[in-house]
Amino acid sequence: MDLIIQYAYTRTVPITIENVEQLLAAADQFHVLGLVRMCCEFLESYLCIENCIGIWKFADFYFCSELKHKAYLFILHNFEEMVKISEELLQLSAFEFGKIIEEDELNVKNEDVVFKAILKWISHDPHDRKKYIPILLLKVRLALMNADYFVENVRNNYYVKDNDECKPIIRKTLEIMYDLKLSRPLDEEFRNLLTRPRLPCTVLFAIGGCNGESPTNVIEVYDARADMWMDVTCEGEFPRMYHGAAYLNRYVYIFGGSDGVNTFNSVRRLDPLNKTWQEVAPMHSRRCYVSVTILNELIYAMGGSDGDLRLNTAEKYEPKANQWTLTSEMHERRSDANATSLHGKVYICGGFTGTDCLFTAEMYNPEANQWTLIAPMRSRRSGLGVAACGEQVYAVGGFDGNIPLRSVEAYDPINDTWRAVSSMFTPRSNFGIGVVDDFMVVAGGYDGLSTISAVEYYVEKTNKWYKAHDMGLERSAFSCCIIPSLPNIREYAVSRDSYVGFHFRSK
Repeated sequence: MDLIIQYAYTRTVPITIENVEQLLAAADQFHVLGLVRMCCEFLESYLCIENCIGIWKFADFYFCSELKHKAYLFILHNFEEMVKISEELLQLSAFEFGKIIEEDELNVKNEDVVFKAILKWISHDPHDRKKYIPILLLKVRLALMNADYFVENVRNNYYVKDNDECKPIIRKTLEIMYDLKLSRPLDEEFRNLLTRPRLPCTVLFAIGGCNGESPTNVIEVYDARADMWMDVTCEGEFPRMYHGAAYLNRYVYIFGGSDGVNTFNSVRRLDPLNKTWQEVAPMHSRRCYVSVTILNELIYAMGGSDGDLRLNTAEKYEPKANQWTLTSEMHERRSDANATSLHGKVYICGGFTGTDCLFTAEMYNPEANQWTLIAPMRSRRSGLGVAACGEQVYAVGGFDGNIPLRSVEAYDPINDTWRAVSSMFTPRSNFGIGVVDDFMVVAGGYDGLSTISAVEYYVEKTNKWYKAHDMGLERSAFSCCIIPSLPNIREYAVSRDSYVGFHFRSK
């Protein structure tokens, strides 16, 4: 009561881990809604894997709908880590646990994670919980599992084999797996809960570029879980190519580029929640063929061409201040290079000086405001893709002065060395690149004859490339950025809403 009275007079109150639950309960009882909101904001700031389920249930008890929703999304988005360490997960009722694992928003790369979570939950109290195995099994996208894993670990599992209600589920899954080897009818995939892909937690935006010789304003998004592209072009964007793109703190930023006539220093940002565009502070220089990356809540724009000269200048943008600041200059003039960040450093690789395609690469240390040349790449690369994946910086494809390249190499920052890795299926330059679910995705580009729509992705563990679904538009000179955890992700993913579940009966 002291704290509530203090809040009534001062509108401030010390909220701590020790007092927040009692304070919220008392504020709720006396309808002090401002204090309830402050307590909810405090609890939201402390959400973590160990306490998110407790906060979710606490918020539900006191009808704090916004906190409940955010805690629930936190559970869904961090489920894979929770399975490993959360004790709260094991205390859930069968209904609560089942509700979580059936959600489309459940963020799991492989369905075996969900099955292992079921086994762990049952093993916490096997005598009372093993009867729930058929109910929970139906909530797993079983037909999306690796077939060998399904046979060895699901069909032959002790709880599954001993339950007659599981047998028709297993039979139906095997039938579907066999059918999917022959064909993959999309409508069937999405109607059937056993094959219905989860919603992506992270999506890849492909923005602008040129289709043939004409710049475009088309924005496509890649739903990796469904392996499909969607056109999400927002009204208000104009055609541009050879620009940069980055996502930071709920905005997609578009930097510089060209409309085929003019070179821009302008910067626009898209709010993917409201689908509105806004102009923000322009860069110091006009930059076409610009390289862009993010480090420590700042966006770096490097090199490019101002329409007359290739640039060795770089600048950084602070969104909160809406301000650009010049950094020290790079060692090389670089247009058509590409950049990424890893372990507190910025890396820019390759590019074009105006006369030569470059094999050099540089690292920027923001603490020292200094660029340092690192070991040169094995190939000259202009119009390449650069991405950080795992502990390495990858330089992908590009143009060596003669032909577009299929080759890929990886840089080890610890040893300052490059090594060759598996080559892409398709040679390409001026394409889009991004890392989704630990896979390095490359899309579109120019193959030496025309702009293309082909997409493939690289898995570091296997050192192999795999083909993915083509983009809807053949294009090059576009830019990609990764967007995680969108609250309105259903608007940027293939619809999962219309499906028919299968019903099983034991014989």
